[in-house]
Amino acid sequence: MLIDIHTHLDQYGASELPGIVARARAAGVGAIVAAGTTVESSRRCVALAREFPEVLAGVGAHPADLRGELSEAELDELSRLAEDERVVVMSETGLDRSEGAPDFGVQERAFRAQIGLARWHGLAVVFHDRGATEEVLRVLAEEGAGQVGGAAHYFQSDLRTAERLIELGFHISLGKPLLRLPELEEVARRVPMDRIVLETDSYPQPFTRKRDRWTEPRDVALVAARLAEVRGATVREVEQRTTENALRMFRRRRRAAPAVPAPPGLRGGRGETGR
Repeated sequence: MLIDIHTHLDQYGASELPGIVARARAAGVGAIVAAGTTVESSRRCVALAREFPEVLAGVGAHPADLRGELSEAELDELSRLAEDERVVVMSETGLDRSEGAPDFGVQERAFRAQIGLARWHGLAVVFHDRGATEEVLRVLAEEGAGQVGGAAHYFQSDLRTAERLIELGFHISLGKPLLRLPELEEVARRVPMDRIVLETDSYPQPFTRKRDRWTEPRDVALVAARLAEVRGATVREVEQRTTENALRMFRRRRRAAPAVPAPPGLRGGRGETGR
């Protein structure tokens, strides 16, 4: 069984989803994480995880989708969603310095708040980094995110960055860029196998004219095959190890002692007891 640790299944039309899940199943993909990008998107991801046995959920607010500061009400709703047993990661959160992205201070405060929620609920953090690697590393370290771990989503950086993330307690999530970027091969070859997970980052791609060429969760099998080739391993070995890694990452942690203070939006509320 393969696991696709990061997709945006909630962005597809409802009529598409049974076929997408069935094609993934036929390709040997036994679990697919649908990651939220807003509070409403996170609700949809949890609903999909309840509807499809193969789907698990992530909840979070993507930095590029922020429309101002995350309010206490929004954080409280993300926390409520995070309590669902089908939620396995806090995702998608992170930092983005691309042109037109929201104010960076707003992004950073939202990232820190979501790491706080992740620690409160014992959830791994699967994060986005576009042009903000040093800031991401700093925030992860300052907020103690390594206590819950997680993964660098759709990793496309260099070996030294991968090593620094691993030192902080994170996995490297490889997707289809491994099929086309020779410079990623060194990362794929040299990162410890117990620190690699796989993904597709699937979402609707109307800019790709032929529907059958859209990236889907089934394509995680292509990533696994390429990783096996780069490492001189069998596909079966890659499948087994990356699945073990993902399942270990999904396991909820107990809150570290001393207890993590309740994040903003939870103080005095129902989240005070935590998990």
